Amino acid sequence: MGKLSRVALLYVTAVVAAAVAVLVRGPFTGLGWSYIAVLGALVIISESRATQLRQGRLSWSPSSTAMLASVVLVGPVGAALVGACTAVALRRGPSVLQRVFNTAMHVLSAYLAGRAYLALGGHVGLPDASSFPRIIWPFAGAAVTQVAVNHGLLGGVLWLTRDAEPASAHAGVGLSARLQLSDLGYGAFGLLIAALWRVVGPFAPVLVLIPFIVARWAMAQFAEQQRAYEATMGALCQAVETKDFYTRGHSERVSRGSVMIAREIGMRGARLEALRYAGMLHDVGKLGVPTKVLQKTGKLTEEEYQAIQLHPMQGLAIVREIGFLDEALAGIMHHHERIDGRGYPTGLAGDEIPEFARVLAVADAFDSMTSTRSYRGARPVEEAIAELGKWSGTQFDPAFVAAFVAAIRREGWQRSAGEPAAAGGGLGAPSTAGPQDERSAPAVQDRDDPAAPQRVDSQ
Repeated sequence: MGKLSRVALLYVTAVVAAAVAVLVRGPFTGLGWSYIAVLGALVIISESRATQLRQGRLSWSPSSTAMLASVVLVGPVGAALVGACTAVALRRGPSVLQRVFNTAMHVLSAYLAGRAYLALGGHVGLPDASSFPRIIWPFAGAAVTQVAVNHGLLGGVLWLTRDAEPASAHAGVGLSARLQLSDLGYGAFGLLIAALWRVVGPFAPVLVLIPFIVARWAMAQFAEQQRAYEATMGALCQAVETKDFYTRGHSERVSRGSVMIAREIGMRGARLEALRYAGMLHDVGKLGVPTKVLQKTGKLTEEEYQAIQLHPMQGLAIVREIGFLDEALAGIMHHHERIDGRGYPTGLAGDEIPEFARVLAVADAFDSMTSTRSYRGARPVEEAIAELGKWSGTQFDPAFVAAFVAAIRREGWQRSAGEPAAAGGGLGAPSTAGPQDERSAPAVQDRDDPAAPQRVDSQ
């Protein structure tokens, strides 16, 4: 988790305290300790072999199966004890604080799943033929509760620690929906374990080890695919930034800003993930623009300006065969269009411009204005916000400008490490002396700043 803020630490403390209260309160009489021992061992095995996801910040295991089986066999308190076995999983990586929080999260999710099971009419103990199909509804309620509590508590700590992590570590929220569906699907095996126990006893969990192994293999393949996606994005972004070192970190910041806008307007799931990719790759077409044009400090000729205007189409040509980008391709192609129809490359106007492109245009302009470029210095955050407002409705979609400003006011704008601050500082940041402001810079054609005037050398 890294260093936690005071609010995040209070949140973690509250979750741990609630879990301790559940375990201390009991009652422990009449529990099936043989069930708890076997299912607890299954949890330890599952958590010890958890699959790492998203740069190691998240992990997944099918341990929810054992916890849901314990809901049926030993009830809420017994399920909480099974969840507590997470603490002794033989796994490298998590800090003590992470391990304590993860254990508390599993204790609470298992306990509340058990309470939901009882509330919906579920019976604790070995199910038999007469238990079906009426047991299915209470068990389904328990599974949904367990997944909702687990992901809700995890989402809370990820949100509270978002400023301390790289944007790529938390921006991709399409992953969360997939994990929830996976947990619900594999959680259904918990009912199978409970039902088989009457026939084969404590060997019932052994019979579902093969599905467990398959589940872990499938999730590992998914995680590997995600890492391959991230590596592809990183390599393309690095290639662009190698050509134009003044834009170093620009793609990551545009991606982060686009996600801030999208979350503000309620975008979720796979579309948010695709938008994050679009932000990372929006300038990949610069690979087709001559380096001397990108780094030129004087005015551009008409021919050079036309080369700049071609970069959205060149970007589309470079990445169009990457299947997982989906809607991101439209954002890459049209992120320099304007609401009034005076943008490029195709002159779309208003709602004709794809939503992704309208979001990217705002984030791109803001970061361009607040970054140091070869032809001018960075501008203060407040000045850039005022500039967005000035061109809202003509160049930028007003709804997305308002959403971005609201997100910045609430969350602030964190610059990448090593990026010089603009004169006047950022929101909540101390004022520092910065590079030459654009107003006193030479009259040069903007390279990729949607908010700047268009100045071209006619020679």
